[in-house]
Parts: sequence; structure tokens; C-alpha cells
Amino acid sequence: MNLTTLKAKIRSIPNWPKPGITFRDITPVLEDQKMFQFLINQLAKPYRNKKIDKIVGIDARGFILASALAYKLKTGLALVRKKGKLPYKTLSQKYSLEYAADTIEMHQGSILKGEKILVVDDLLATGGTIKAAVDLVKKMGGDIVGILFFIELKDLKGRAKINKYQVKSLIKF
Repeated sequence: MNLTTLKAKIRSIPNWPKPGITFRDITPVLEDQKMFQFLINQLAKPYRNKKIDKIVGIDARGFILASALAYKLKTGLALVRKKGKLPYKTLSQKYSLEYAADTIEMHQGSILKGEKILVVDDLLATGGTIKAAVDLVKKMGGDIVGILFFIELKDLKGRAKINKYQVKSLIKF
């Protein structure tokens, strides 16, 4: 198995959730046991020997990757959710993306001052969501050691919003 095989398994759905957007569906990769294992191993590879205290996963597909990576790398896991989904005291951050605007939140105390944090999401598009997540981690005093994506949509230039961090993406469209 290789990255070309993995990329070919990602399903592209045109005009969803609205006209002009091509949705990159990762469920075919997740449904395939060998592909999912290959994906997690490839995502974990650059971080095997790095000090990471927690992985931050972004709502919702980022949770899948972040939880598997946290298990593989033996770290804690913290969640970034859409507004109103967390039951405890939260910090929030507004953001915009290519087809909407929203607010994300984290439980207060999810990140302790000085903790080494790897932020993980499935896809980098315009960078609004990940920039907001990074801002939340920084508000809590976390030290971001990297930002990791399964997929990056290069034409949308989201990387520019987080370019002062070490950013990695496995597959580029």
C-alpha cells in the first residue's frame, strides 16, 4: 500500500454541501481496515519520537483521526467542538470558512499551560477552523508542536493562516 492508493480511495462528491464545493469523503478509507491502519501509521510516523502531551481533534472527522493517533502515540486527547456541544465551562473562538461562519469551543482546562500539543484534522481548506482551534490552544497556554491533516486542498491556501507552525498533510488535492 502507498499514498497513491490511499488518495484513490478518497471519494470526491461535487457540489456538496453547496454548488461549487467538492466534498472529499474519507469514509471509504475508514471503512477499509488495512487502509485505515495504513493512514494512522503514516500520520503518526513523523511524531513517533517527539514529546507530545495531547492531541487536539477537531469536530467531527478530526475526532476519528485524533483519537486513533492519541492511542498510537500514547498521548492524551482534547476535543474542539462546535458551539453548544460541550457540557462544561468553555472557551470559544469564532471563525469563517469557504461556505459558512461558526464558533468552536473547548472545555476550559483541556490544555494545561506548557503542554506540547499536536492539532489534528481531516482536511485543510481555507484554514478558518484550524486557525480558530490554534487560537484556543494558545489561549489555554499550549505549545503547538505541529498541525497535521490527512488532506490539504492547496488551491484554497489555508496553510497561509497557520504558516508559523510546522504543518504536515498526507494527501494534497
